[in-house]
Amino acid sequence: MIGYFDCYSGIAGDMVIGAMLDAGLPLAHLKRELGKLKLHGYSLSQKIEHRGMIGGVNFQVNIKHGHHHHHVSFKEIRGLIKSSKLNNNVKKISLCIFETLAKAEAHVHRRTVDSVHFHEVGAVDSIVDIVGSAIGFDYFNLDAIYSSPLPVARGFVRCEHGCIPIPAPATLEILKGVPLVKAPVKAELVTPTGAAILKTMVKEFCEPAYMTVKKTGYGLGDKDFAEVPNALRFIIAEGEKMVVIEANIDDMNPQIYDYLIERLMENGAADVTIRPVLMKKHRPGQMVQVLARDSLKDKLIKIILSETTSIGTRYYYVSRQILDREIKSVKTKFGTVRVKISRLGNDILNVSPEYEDCKKLAKAKKVALKDIFSACLLRSGVR
Repeated sequence: MIGYFDCYSGIAGDMVIGAMLDAGLPLAHLKRELGKLKLHGYSLSQKIEHRGMIGGVNFQVNIKHGHHHHHVSFKEIRGLIKSSKLNNNVKKISLCIFETLAKAEAHVHRRTVDSVHFHEVGAVDSIVDIVGSAIGFDYFNLDAIYSSPLPVARGFVRCEHGCIPIPAPATLEILKGVPLVKAPVKAELVTPTGAAILKTMVKEFCEPAYMTVKKTGYGLGDKDFAEVPNALRFIIAEGEKMVVIEANIDDMNPQIYDYLIERLMENGAADVTIRPVLMKKHRPGQMVQVLARDSLKDKLIKIILSETTSIGTRYYYVSRQILDREIKSVKTKFGTVRVKISRLGNDILNVSPEYEDCKKLAKAKKVALKDIFSACLLRSGVR
C-alpha cells in the first residue's frame, strides 16, 4: 500500500493529522501514543466540518493557558523524544522531521542546529503535530509516500518576530528540489511544519498515477477560502511506481549476459529479459529489458552501463498488478517441497512448486523431475 498527499491548497501539520484521522487513524490510538511523551498542557479534539463542499476533519490541539509560547531548542526536543516510551519507528520518524526543520532554521538564522530555538514550531501544539504525524505514518505502515507539487504564493505574513515573506524563509529552504506551483490563493498555504513532514517522508513529488484508490481522508485548515476548499487530501492506495529500463546491444560477448542478469537480480530488479532484436544497418542484437521499482532506477542503469558495451539506456514508467502470494511446505512421498500459492482475493489461481527443491529431490531419489512436480500439485490439492 502507498500513500499520496494531494496538496492542492497546501499543507500544515494539523491538516496532516486531520487527513489521517479521516482516513482511519483512531483518535484514541493517537492520544494513547502521544501520552508516551512527557508533554503536558494540552488536549486533542476533532470536528467534522466543511470547507466549501468538502467535508473532513478539523484536528485541534487545545493548549492550556501559559503553554503556547514556550520555546524549546532542537536539543531539548530530541531529548524529549528519545526519553519517551514511543516505539523506535515513531521516534525515528519524529527526529528526522525535526532535524529537517532544524537544519532549515539553522541556515536561515545562521546558527548551529542544536542551538536553534523553534520560534514557529517550539510550542506544544506543533510538537504534537510532528510526533502525531509520525504516529500516523507508523500506524498505516505504508510502503511508500508520494505527494503532489506544492502551491506557493507571493506576499507577506506576520509572525511573532515581525513581517516575513511567503513562502517563509525556513519553508523555502526545506523545499529545495521540490516542484512548486502557483497557489490558488494569496496566503501562506505551506507551513514549515508541513514542508518538513513532506520533505522527510515523501519518496517523490509527482502527479497521481499507478494506483488503485482504497481510502481517502480530508484534513481541514482553519481558514475558509473562497477560491478553493482549504483541505489536504490523503489517499491510501494499492500500487507502486515501476520502471522499465532498456538497452540495445549488438557488440558484446554473449557470455556476459549471464553475469549481467545475476547482478541486476541481486540488486533488486523484479525481472530481467533478454530478447533478440534487429538493429540499425540490419545488425542482429539483443535487447536487455529490466523491470524494477522506480527507487532502483539509477543503480540498475549504472550496472547496465558498467557491465555491458551499451552507451545509453532508455526508461519509461508502467503500472503492474501482482497476485497475493504465500509459500507453504508440502510433504510428498519423495520429501518436503516449498510451493508458491498465488491468489486473487479468495481464489487460488496458480500453484508453483519451487524448482530447486524439486530438482534436488529428483536427483536424490533418482526419479523423474516431472514426477516430483506432479506429487507436489497432488498434495497441494491442485490437479
